[in-house]
Amino acid sequence: MKARFTLLPGDGIGPEIVDQARAVLDAVAARFSHSFVYDTQLIGGIAIDETGDPLPQGTIASARESDAIILGAVGGPQWDDPTAKTRPETGLLRIRKDLELFANLRPVRTHVQLLDASPLRRDLIEGVDILFYRELTGGIYFGETTTSEDGLTVSNAMTYSVYEIERIVRMAAEAARTRRGKLTSVDKANVLAVSRLWRQTADRIMATEFQDVEHETVLVDAMAMHLLSRAKDFDVVVTGNMFGDILTDEASMLPGSLGLLPSASLGSSGPGLYEPIHGSAPDIAGKGIANPLATILATAMALRHSLGLAAEAAAVEAAVDKALDDGLRTVDIARGEESVSTSTMGGAVAASI
Repeated sequence: MKARFTLLPGDGIGPEIVDQARAVLDAVAARFSHSFVYDTQLIGGIAIDETGDPLPQGTIASARESDAIILGAVGGPQWDDPTAKTRPETGLLRIRKDLELFANLRPVRTHVQLLDASPLRRDLIEGVDILFYRELTGGIYFGETTTSEDGLTVSNAMTYSVYEIERIVRMAAEAARTRRGKLTSVDKANVLAVSRLWRQTADRIMATEFQDVEHETVLVDAMAMHLLSRAKDFDVVVTGNMFGDILTDEASMLPGSLGLLPSASLGSSGPGLYEPIHGSAPDIAGKGIANPLATILATAMALRHSLGLAAEAAAVEAAVDKALDDGLRTVDIARGEESVSTSTMGGAVAASI
């Protein structure tokens, strides 16, 4: 197979971890006789510095022509000026919107080798395997913002249409059919009118189109507690943009580190965007100690979801497990043990493939 990847290293540790993702993709191409080509483009703070735009037109053009997009991270303290007209994160929001990437997939799976790295007890997290579907282009992050004339009152509107809810619920329910057959929808219908529309729509879709999938609804505050007390009970979870953002960051601590969790942003067609769920970590940028595994696992998601290469994706995931089985740990998961560098960890995964 021939495939084209757009690489968006971005800011902070982004270039370091994307380098390791590319090395792993090269190893996959060599083992499975594929031809992968790459086009590296700007996004985020570095794009502002070099072009004045966090998402230059060249980046969007490259992304549209690619089979999949691999993103590092965006942002950093040097771009945190609240008076600035644009911010690095704007580039990330825009590329999701421009490419109509409405579904954010975040798998949360504990690794048996790292159970003791989690802040929770082993018995609470062993066997956790949750797939979150977060709606990505609607809700409060994209609602209208209003500011009073005196600047003392600001509001953000949380807005969803039936269509937006239907498409994310359908995608999540289809995924549940291929897993354990259970879908949990998370909302705040006891308080928010928009959540009542979410619940009504989800209930209708599940009752009329997915009778074979077990369906439950959980309030977002209860879900935040359940993730700490009975995470093993959940299979596929679907929710809105802001709730999904918060809950998946909470769930990311179940395996012990943000450095272990990938994500995918998908639309109905076109390339998907694949990235780690962690940020740019400017405090460790350039030190060669960042954990590349989340970004490497994001390439596995790209192979599976955008290229349809299930065996290749499984090979990447198995290579990550082998590196952990062999005792390799970056500093974020070392817990007092000897740690290895970003390139050592990435190189071990590539060599295993």
